[in-house]
Amino acid sequence: QVQLVESGGGLVQPGGSLRISCAASGSIVTINAMGWYRQAPGKEREWVATITPTGSTNHTDSVKGRFTISRDNAKNMVFLQMNSLKAEDTAVYYCNADLIPRGYIFSKLYWGRGTQVSVAG
Repeated sequence: QVQLVESGGGLVQPGGSLRISCAASGSIVTINAMGWYRQAPGKEREWVATITPTGSTNHTDSVKGRFTISRDNAKNMVFLQMNSLKAEDTAVYYCNADLIPRGYIFSKLYWGRGTQVSVAG
């Protein structure tokens, strides 16, 4: 079974940095785009960043210049480096991946269960 698991969340002071990770595992043929979303309390889930298999990236305006998405294709991992963190960045961060599981012809979207990032103090 294909799984995405996030890690690296925690409590950070405003202005601090944090790097969160997401590992895809299971019977995977190909991973296409990977991305990060976040959901703050009482808010809708928001797209944060996307990265293609070749490393082309895009970030939402609110994190542009502060966050950087990257990936390690050999390890089936995607990362989000978060710098200059603000209280408004507090949310559960979810990774996703568009991938082709073993036995399938077309890709489908998978989601992790999230990791909490809290910016306070």
